[in-house]
Amino acid sequence: MAGMFEQICEMGHEQVVHCHDSETGLRAIIGIHDTTLGPALGGTRLWAYSSEEEAVRDVLRLSRGMTFKAACAGLPLGGGKAVIIADPQMKSEKLFRAYGRFVNSLGGRYITAEDVNISVSDMDAVRKETRYATGVSAEYGGSGNPGPVTAFGVYQGMKAAVQSHTGTDSLKGLKIAVQGTGSVGERLCQLVHEEGASLVVADVNESRAAQVAQRFGALVVAPDEIHRAEVDVFAPCALGASLNDKTIPELKAKIVAGAANNQLAEEDRHAKMLAEKGVLYCPDYVINAGGLINVYNEIIGYDRDRAMAQAKKIFTTTSQILKKSLETGLTTQQAAMDLATERVAAGRSGRVLSTLDKSPLATLKS
Repeated sequence: MAGMFEQICEMGHEQVVHCHDSETGLRAIIGIHDTTLGPALGGTRLWAYSSEEEAVRDVLRLSRGMTFKAACAGLPLGGGKAVIIADPQMKSEKLFRAYGRFVNSLGGRYITAEDVNISVSDMDAVRKETRYATGVSAEYGGSGNPGPVTAFGVYQGMKAAVQSHTGTDSLKGLKIAVQGTGSVGERLCQLVHEEGASLVVADVNESRAAQVAQRFGALVVAPDEIHRAEVDVFAPCALGASLNDKTIPELKAKIVAGAANNQLAEEDRHAKMLAEKGVLYCPDYVINAGGLINVYNEIIGYDRDRAMAQAKKIFTTTSQILKKSLETGLTTQQAAMDLATERVAAGRSGRVLSTLDKSPLATLKS
């Protein structure tokens, strides 16, 4: 594995901050990838990483993905992400307040929100120490869990892919496999069920999968088998790297459209494998941007209707990327990457490129 500075240089990060608090035992890493378009915004993930190297690799990939996500969504934001290395059972308000003080020390270069194993109440604890936290409860001017808006954006991206593949965006009569039935996965199940799709679901939490299956009449399969299900669409909504050397050859679905971050174990190589297999892949950072859109709207003054309207535009963005891929022969991953890098380059040249005109950092400092 390459050294940390070599990885930082290769991936183009501006700053990586290691945080430690002796009283709470906090060990956290904050990755700031690119702030060309605005302050870096991205969630904090709490995970019992097997090694520090694994944690660094995760934060670097995730923060880089947030740059692309914000750029493709047309938001005036850069890309950042953080990880807390800990057993999820050991979290406490003191831990999160200590973490909040580190976030605050960055002066707004990084704005945090929730991610895996982080709740709204955890973010409220962070918010007690810094203004640079979003995804908080109504007490702090937030909207709570952004999962429903994330799911709505994924749903829009999925419909765009179905339209590209079949000529109609209707999901009625399709069979859809959802891997991971947490807040985003469950809401996605509801949306596609209401449109008339049938469901296959899986989750490492068997009781949660069973509850979702009961609500929507879904078939439950094992988490390590769901990618092989005979379905039209596969929606990875759990952890990353679900599309890899083992799973891609076994896919039966013709479309992959899910909410998980970093679905491709190796971005370029596995995007090509999917294309060669005839699978239409919706880049995760394009279609799962609804959560980012939602917390951005908290910063500028939350309006639920505006957030949902912006998330609905994921349909158009996804359609444009799929069309470019078809016309140029690029993988959908590369077509999305090109869009993101073009927008960041335009920002560096001083041209206005954001579809939204409010600076989140200016709003926080006002």
